[in-house]
Amino acid sequence: MKLAQCWSYVLLALSTLLLAAKKSDPTLSLNWGLLLQDLGIVAATVLLTLVLDLIVLKSFYHQLKEFFLPKIQSSQKAWFGFSLALLYRVLRVLLWLAVIIINVRVSQTLDPYEEFILDFAVNAGNQVASLFNRPLLDLGRNKISLGFLVLLISLSVAVFFISHWLSEWFKISVLKSLQVERGAQETITRIISYSLTLIGLMILLQTAGIDLSSLTVVAGVLGIGIGFGLQNLASNFVSGLAILIEQPIKVGDFIEVDGLLGIVEKISIRSTVIRTNDSQFVIVPNNRFIEKNVINWSYQSPESRLHIPVGVAYGSNTGQVTEALLNAARKDSRILLYPPPSVWFKGFGDSAFLFELLVWINRPQDAEPIKSALNFLIEQELSRQGIEIPFPQRDIYVHNWNEERRPLRSINPVQNPSAADLLPLTPTRQHRELRNMLQKVTYFQRCSQEQLDSLIEQGEERFYATGQTIYRPGDPSNEIYLILAGSVEVRSERLNQSLATSYPGECFGEISALTGMSRLSTVFAVENCTLFVITLSSLKTLFQNDPALAEWIANELSAHQHVLQELGLVNDDGNTYGNLPAFPWLRQRMKALFNI
Repeated sequence: MKLAQCWSYVLLALSTLLLAAKKSDPTLSLNWGLLLQDLGIVAATVLLTLVLDLIVLKSFYHQLKEFFLPKIQSSQKAWFGFSLALLYRVLRVLLWLAVIIINVRVSQTLDPYEEFILDFAVNAGNQVASLFNRPLLDLGRNKISLGFLVLLISLSVAVFFISHWLSEWFKISVLKSLQVERGAQETITRIISYSLTLIGLMILLQTAGIDLSSLTVVAGVLGIGIGFGLQNLASNFVSGLAILIEQPIKVGDFIEVDGLLGIVEKISIRSTVIRTNDSQFVIVPNNRFIEKNVINWSYQSPESRLHIPVGVAYGSNTGQVTEALLNAARKDSRILLYPPPSVWFKGFGDSAFLFELLVWINRPQDAEPIKSALNFLIEQELSRQGIEIPFPQRDIYVHNWNEERRPLRSINPVQNPSAADLLPLTPTRQHRELRNMLQKVTYFQRCSQEQLDSLIEQGEERFYATGQTIYRPGDPSNEIYLILAGSVEVRSERLNQSLATSYPGECFGEISALTGMSRLSTVFAVENCTLFVITLSSLKTLFQNDPALAEWIANELSAHQHVLQELGLVNDDGNTYGNLPAFPWLRQRMKALFNI
């Protein structure tokens, strides 16, 4: 595939040159025999060039990559790979240009056109040269052109890579052989690299004829910019130099800054790279290490002390606890024997003696795994010796246990609540207020506290928003409502008028519920209101246990003649439409409804 591409490129170039020459001089003629001979020569040279390109040059390129890339830091590999690939492509272009020039000089067919081809190449080269040599700007007494800039940038990149390579070679060949610690190696390497780069750039500028004194104005402008707009960058730069020279932290140290724990992986002029215990790399600006408090666990000595808090139950033998904690510490090989582990009795907690185990380690980066292992060992040792780790304890004092019952709870109505459902608990303030409100309702004035508690237990609270309907005509009447908060309005749809407005402490819906009649009116919430709902099942249990209470409530209902007349239950004579007085009729209805 590549051979075909190369052939097509060569033939395209030759045909273009021949057409251009023919167009410039139409009298020229082609010798096809010589042309075929020259094509054979071109084929041979192209084949030889392919061998040099694909085998020799490419092999040399890959060998250079394999030799240098493992010795270069990961952050520099991309730049080195780009530079090496650029060099490889430039060499390939030069190789193929040399092949084209050789073929033009050797070919007999192109002899008549040689002068034209050479003139064409010279003219093209002059055009490119004039483009690169055209002055772009004046710097002092020097004129800066595009070619000068390209050359200067290329040489600057070369200086950078050469200084970096020399510093890395010095670290690998000299510092590691002298067994210098890792942090000092990185510091010395950085200083050498920066120094060589600075010196190389100064020599390069002087050699290029750029007078550094002419940059004084530029340096002054940069100084003003640094003073105002680049304060953080300048601060990080100066902080980086201070860290490299003073070495309060070094590569390989385990540090903590602003709650960030990790190992220093790299220190550069602007920032420092920290690898956390979760293998996350965090880039921290250098001025943080100057302005903030930094804990360097590896400074001078890596030894540090861990504190393990432990609580044991009151009544435990403190000497036995101390020995158990020390035994647990001695079982972990990462704990230093000197300084030896110790135990402190910190004080008396709410439910435990408070102890603290103190141990020394020499690998602060493993502090959390060591703490976890010690907690396992402590738990095993305390369990083995029968020492209890207590739960938090609270003392609760209950007054009038047998007098009161438990507070209001929302449940579904039950037909026959069991004894387990009626366990007495200390009533809350809400429970007591609700019981007082029920005692003020006419129908429940004769109820005892136990009977009221039973109703509260089996009842529930409901909330109705403003305008929400509580019930309508024709709805089943199996509940009595007590208003706890807000207000409701009772309205007759038949008369198309409001009958009454009820407020907190008042009861409604009791007559239709106690007689088993369907609802005859509409009730809705005038404002947001909370109702306490008493179900017929709870009343059935209450009346079956106290039939006299049902008799008394029937008598109270019969006294409200005007309400019974408005509901259409009695006529103007006070009798029901079955010609029975109101009281006997109500008593019969209640006995049948509640199975009394």
